[in-house]
Amino acid sequence: MNIKYTKNVVLLGVLLSMGLTSCGILNTNKYKAPEVNTDDLFRNSNSTDTTTIANIPWREYFSDPILQSLIEEGLTNNYDLRIAYTRIKQAEVGLTIAKSAYFPTIALSGQVQHTQRSIGNTGKERVLGYNGGDAWSLGFAVQWEADIWGKLNSKSKAQYANLVSSHAYRNLIQTSLVANISTTYYALLAMDEQLKITLETIELLKESTATMTAMMEAGLLNRAGVKQSEALLYSTQISVPDLEYQISQLENSLCLMLGRKPGSIARTSIQNQSTPEYLAVGIPTQMLAKRPDVLQAEMGFRYAFEMKNVAQRSLYPSLTLGTSTVGYASNTLSQFFKPTNILANIVGGLTQPIFAGNQLRGQLKIAKAQQEEALLTFEQTVLTASQEVSNIMFDYETSLRKNEDRVKQVGALATAVDDTQALLKAGEANYTEVLNAEQSLLQAQLGQVSDKLEQLQASVNLYRALGGGAE
Repeated sequence: MNIKYTKNVVLLGVLLSMGLTSCGILNTNKYKAPEVNTDDLFRNSNSTDTTTIANIPWREYFSDPILQSLIEEGLTNNYDLRIAYTRIKQAEVGLTIAKSAYFPTIALSGQVQHTQRSIGNTGKERVLGYNGGDAWSLGFAVQWEADIWGKLNSKSKAQYANLVSSHAYRNLIQTSLVANISTTYYALLAMDEQLKITLETIELLKESTATMTAMMEAGLLNRAGVKQSEALLYSTQISVPDLEYQISQLENSLCLMLGRKPGSIARTSIQNQSTPEYLAVGIPTQMLAKRPDVLQAEMGFRYAFEMKNVAQRSLYPSLTLGTSTVGYASNTLSQFFKPTNILANIVGGLTQPIFAGNQLRGQLKIAKAQQEEALLTFEQTVLTASQEVSNIMFDYETSLRKNEDRVKQVGALATAVDDTQALLKAGEANYTEVLNAEQSLLQAQLGQVSDKLEQLQASVNLYRALGGGAE
C-alpha cells in the first residue's frame, strides 16, 4: 500500500490551534451592540410607563373590517413585500454557505494519465520508436482549512447578521405597507367627505342664487349681487372634478399597494372612524427594540464588525489541508481495486501572507472605515427615529387641541348663514354678508374633515414609528 502524507505540519497546526484557543486569543474582539443614550430621546416625554401601542396587533389596532381586509390583501399580494421574502431566502442560503466552510469539501476524482517517450540511440545501433504506458486513479479529493483564528466563524456571524437584517427589512416593508394602506384609506374617506360637503354647499349656493335672482326681479337687489353669488357657485362647482380626480388617484394608489389592477375601492365613511384621545408611546428602549430600521442598521454595523474581523484575521497564518486524495491508483485496470493499489496522499500546509501583506492591510483599513460608517449610520437612524416619534406626537396633540374650537366655528358659521339669509330677505343685510358666511362655512367644514384626517393619519404614523404592524 502506497501512503504519502505530511504529518508534521498538520500536527503542528492542530497543536497551535489548541494552544491559541486555550490562551483565549480566539475569543477576543467579541461583538457588542452599540450603546444608545435614551435620555430625552422623545422630546418632553420621560415617561416610565412601558405601555405602547406598538404592542397591539394591527388587526386590533385598526377596527374597520374593510380596512382589515385591505391590509390582509396587501400583505399577501404586495410586490415589495414579496421581494423582501426573496431577500430572506438569499440571506438564508448565504448563511448556509458560510457555515459549510467549517467542513472539508469532498469530491470524487478520477484521472487517466498516458505517458509516451521517444527512444533514442542505444550503443552502436540507432533505434527509432516510442515506449510509455497508462496510469489510472480513482478516489476522493479533500480540501479543508482549519479555523484557527476564527475567520470562518466571523464570516458565519456576518452572514447571520445579514439574515437578521433581511428579516428586519421585511418587517420594515410590512410596517410601512400597513401604515401606507391605512393612511391612503383614511385619505380616501376624507376626500369622499369633502366631496359630499362640496356637493351640499353647491345645493345651498343654488338656493341662495335663486333667492337673489328673485329679489333682483322684485327690485330689492342689484345684478352685481346675483352675479357674485353665481360666481361663487361656479367656483365651487369647478372644485368637484378636481376632487373626483384626486379620489380616483387615491384608489389607484391603493390598488397598487394591494397588488391589484387600477379600480374602485370598497370603503365606509370617515364618520365611522374614531381617533383615540391618548396614544401610549412607552419608553424609548421599546422603540429601539421594535423598529425594523433600527434593527436593520444595527445588523449592518454587526456585519461590518465581523467583516473587519475577517480582514484582520486574514493577516494571520492559515492552516490548510490541501488537495488530498484517498483512493486507488494503478497502471492496469485488471487489478485496479487490489489492496496493494490503495493510495493516500495527504498534504497539509501552514501559510503566512508575506507579499500580499500590503493588500490585506489595505483591506483591513477599508473594513475598519466601513465599520465606522455603519456605526454612524446606526446612530443617525436612532436620532431620525426619535425625531419622527417626537414630531408625530406633537402633531397629534396639536391637532386634538383644535377639535373643540373647530366644532364651535362650524356651528357659529352655520348659524351665520341661516341668519344672513333671513336678514337678506328682510332687507336688513346685503348679499356680501351672505356670500362670505356661506364661503366661510364651506372652508370650516372642509377644515374639520382635514383635522380628523390629520389625527387618523398621525395615529397610524405613530403606530408605525414605534415599530407597530410587524408580525
